[in-house]
Amino acid sequence: MNAFNGIGTGMSNLWQLSDAKTRSICPENPNGGKGAGGMCEVEDGSAKEAAHKLGKGWKVNPYYILKPGQTCIIAEIEGPGCIQHIWLTPQFKTDIRNQILRVYWDECELPSVECPVGDFFACGYGEYSQISTLPICVNPARAFNSYWPMPFLRRCRMTYQNNCEYNVVLFYQIDYCLTEVPNDAAYFHAQFRRKNPLPYKENYTIVDNIRGKGHFVGTYMCWGTNNNCWWGEGEIKFYMDGDTEYPTICGTGTEDYFCGSYDFVDHFAGKYVEFTTPYSGIQLIRTDDLFRSQKRFGLYRFHVADPIRFESDLRVTIQALGWRADGRYQPLKDDLSSVAYWYQTLPFTMFPQLPDAEDIEIV
Repeated sequence: MNAFNGIGTGMSNLWQLSDAKTRSICPENPNGGKGAGGMCEVEDGSAKEAAHKLGKGWKVNPYYILKPGQTCIIAEIEGPGCIQHIWLTPQFKTDIRNQILRVYWDECELPSVECPVGDFFACGYGEYSQISTLPICVNPARAFNSYWPMPFLRRCRMTYQNNCEYNVVLFYQIDYCLTEVPNDAAYFHAQFRRKNPLPYKENYTIVDNIRGKGHFVGTYMCWGTNNNCWWGEGEIKFYMDGDTEYPTICGTGTEDYFCGSYDFVDHFAGKYVEFTTPYSGIQLIRTDDLFRSQKRFGLYRFHVADPIRFESDLRVTIQALGWRADGRYQPLKDDLSSVAYWYQTLPFTMFPQLPDAEDIEIV
């Protein structure tokens, strides 16, 4: 029987010992070294003014300050190992869609994760939304947590880019283990996209051009409606392993895919119902304040218990579809953005170019 390597810990095996070594990276221990936390000299610390009368070891360097346009390496780890938890919180009331998280595996020069920070943590509208799921949780007041397991064989590099026009204060902690990783371990990927507005009668592409073997594990979407009435009749489709015109998996409606039904509406009260569960949920974005318009929603669906497996390729699309007054479907021209999450073998296909600051902005 093979020894437990410490990856994939849960209630069913929490009692089981392993030889994995637990490490953690944050500004107080930027290299994750053993016995190397809290060593920053007072004069070099980001919080030197607050700590100058207490001295070394007293919360001297708890955060980084990123200047406009600056990209900072927040983790660089020699494997084999596995990222087990990421916690971070950028300065309160900053534009989290113009702060970009990237993750690079092994010797890859291109990122396997490239997302606006808010969208990666299922808060794409730049506002706090409490979320309780297995892979992602967001806690008061803007505490972003990821529990996606991210194994790697040789190397992990994680960067954080500030595309805002002002300084951003960043607190973060990355918890990981150094351990043996099996050869069949797949690498975590996450890709952001946006169309605003979606062209008439065009399907929205969540992800395409995935090449290799793996499994799709989640979708997060920001959905801004530009029409009255219900907007979620569209079907999601998974084209895999050589599918061309027709997909292998075809959903029956947007709210169905996101594990809801009948418009996410309490039809007796006449209102949408927000919910957050381990695998799916919907966020209602407030639009009743001054100078705010259009109904906006955040939707997530995590395929933890039901990953969508592919052998060679994958493409995922969804329709934006509502109703006409005469009872016919109406293709919509909504503001859609998304994050696709999946695991696959390396190498991977280069991502589309991330939209620039103005194209990514939500107003």
